Amino acid sequence: QVQLVESGGGSVQSGGSLRLSCAASGYTYSSYYMGWFRQVPGKGREGVAAIRRDGTTNYSDSVKGRFTISQDNAKKTLYLQMNSLKPEDTAVYYCAARIPASSSGGYLGAIMYNYWGKGTLVTISS
Repeated sequence: QVQLVESGGGSVQSGGSLRLSCAASGYTYSSYYMGWFRQVPGKGREGVAAIRRDGTTNYSDSVKGRFTISQDNAKKTLYLQMNSLKPEDTAVYYCAARIPASSSGGYLGAIMYNYWGKGTLVTISS
């Protein structure tokens, strides 16, 4: 059973930084990709960043240049370094995985992912 467990959420002031981690377990596939999504009450889940097995990344325009997604394949851990945080970044952040990988693209689309963590809350105060 694939499990994804996020950590690292919290509260910081505008302009600050946070690093989210996602520990993955329960799979042996070498073909997969992973992503970070966020959601605020009343809105759909927004794709923030995604990374493929070969390290290729995708970012939403709202976070490009401020957030960095990375992975440690040996540790099966996904990271999201978030810098220059803004109040509008406040959301519950979810780690997601597509196992095995799909060749259909759409890496920032929630519908492409078949495993999800429970989320971690990030709150940015002005």
